[in-house]
Amino acid sequence: MRLVSLFVSLFVFWICLSGHFEPFFIAAGLGSALAAALVARLMGAADSEGHPNHLIIRSFTFFPWLLWEICKSCWAVTKIIVDPSLPISPTMTRVKTTQRTAVGLATYANSITLTPGTITTGVEGTDLIVHALVKDGALDLEGGGMDARVTQFEGAAS
Repeated sequence: MRLVSLFVSLFVFWICLSGHFEPFFIAAGLGSALAAALVARLMGAADSEGHPNHLIIRSFTFFPWLLWEICKSCWAVTKIIVDPSLPISPTMTRVKTTQRTAVGLATYANSITLTPGTITTGVEGTDLIVHALVKDGALDLEGGGMDARVTQFEGAAS
């Protein structure tokens, strides 16, 4: 079932990028998606980590929340940049994680990096090393709100 889901996902992605609906292009997209799905299966990449289709339903609430967090951070970073005094306080911090899977940990690290003003610079055990533009950004991450949200998204108990 995972292979079928991967094939369908790849084909839909191909159609979205292509925008062509002539028979030749549809056939080329089907062939490309099938070939990519089969190669992924042969490489062992079509597993629950390489294609986490079990997260599709939860993504309908997680990704809008993440987009909102990105927008809030964009606004905060914009205010810092246009302030003539440039009130930054660069901070490195270690953030504890509660994710139980590699997919959950990667999702958390990438969510931090996608949020303007913060970037995940490394992973040490189950902790993330994060650089924040301002100390408040580091304190917000240390508070655990995003961690809890990602843990809920992955389906593990926090």
